[in-house]
Amino acid sequence: MVHQVHQSIIRDPIHGDIFLSPEVRTLIDTSTFQRLRYISQLATCHFAFPSATHTRFSHSIGAYHLATTLVKRLNEIYPGTMSELDQQLVCYGALLHDIGHPPFSHMLETPDVFATYASHEEWGKRLLLDEAGDLNHAMRSLVGQEGIDRLIDIMEGRVSLPALHDIVSSQLDVDRLDYLLRDQHFTGVEVGGFDTRRLFRSIRLREDGHLAISRDGLPIVEAYLITRWHMYYLVYFHRISVLTQTYITRALQRAKFLYQKGDLQLNEALKNILINDHLQPSEYVKLTDAPIMMSLFEWAQHNDHILSTLSKRVTSRSEFHRRITGYPLKISMARRLMPSLKQIITDAGYVPESDLILARTQKRGYFPYDSGILMEDGTDVRERSRIIKALENKIDEVMIFVPPDCVDLCVAHIDKELEASKLS
Repeated sequence: MVHQVHQSIIRDPIHGDIFLSPEVRTLIDTSTFQRLRYISQLATCHFAFPSATHTRFSHSIGAYHLATTLVKRLNEIYPGTMSELDQQLVCYGALLHDIGHPPFSHMLETPDVFATYASHEEWGKRLLLDEAGDLNHAMRSLVGQEGIDRLIDIMEGRVSLPALHDIVSSQLDVDRLDYLLRDQHFTGVEVGGFDTRRLFRSIRLREDGHLAISRDGLPIVEAYLITRWHMYYLVYFHRISVLTQTYITRALQRAKFLYQKGDLQLNEALKNILINDHLQPSEYVKLTDAPIMMSLFEWAQHNDHILSTLSKRVTSRSEFHRRITGYPLKISMARRLMPSLKQIITDAGYVPESDLILARTQKRGYFPYDSGILMEDGTDVRERSRIIKALENKIDEVMIFVPPDCVDLCVAHIDKELEASKLS
């Protein structure tokens, strides 16, 4: 007896009801996609915003929902412009755009941690093409190998209708729209927001095939870009998030050093992250946040002072460093200060490898790369809006963290160095 699989409904706190066809469920129910349930969306932001514990799984489904909504809207306005297959593939692309994220998302997307480093986009491509993987099997059952190749072309922008790529990856794509609304909701940061339904009503197709904004859509684009700027400034670059991410990455680097010395055992997942320089898709899809957090709890009791200290700060949220504030330092000056600050904290009995942290956060509020966000007449939105033009200024902050009882000594030294640099 054949059982009919019906459409599923997911209740989402951001978008309300999200409808999933049996075909989409075929993709979602793979272990490759289910892994995203265990990849945190905002890395360690929950140390500053306790409710920010949502995952790449819910975000990816939200991006899929927005893609289906936008594709339906465009198909109503421009019938026949997108083939049925391309409409399907664009929505799959939005659903699968994050399958290649490493544990803790962007935090560990760095060669400083991964022995086999590749961007999450590259890993996503490898997982799609891995013929032994369940996601590849599911995709082939739905669209065949030609459909998979077409999907990769869409995601990488090798299509004659650029709007297909714009929906999945651009400055106004469904990924950004969902993560801003979702992250704002779960952090509780109220910084304006924007209405995706109103935005989608203003989206048009230009003659060159790119997405564009109608004139009456400019205010909602302004709201979107202002929200994005505030979220970077207030959430993504929050000092506690930056600090805790540094603790974890330094702990992992220290663990690798101790393993290579023979002073530490690593579980299989940590070996694949830190040591395996020929990591395969079949190994990558087993990596989640869990084995890293488990290891940090174990390392908090290790006899290596640097590893245990870094791990304890994450597992107990104790002895956090203080940020030295009040100085709009340039990165060049901060780097000049590092040797002398290192000596100060060493004299105070601390270890620089775990107790002196220099971090830099950079992000443009809006910059028209990759064609930017265009109006119907081809004008960039910044030329029509003083608000958007003002957002061209870049967030560029230098953060120095030291132990709390070293702050006064470090501040006095920085004051002295800055005064000397003015006189020289």
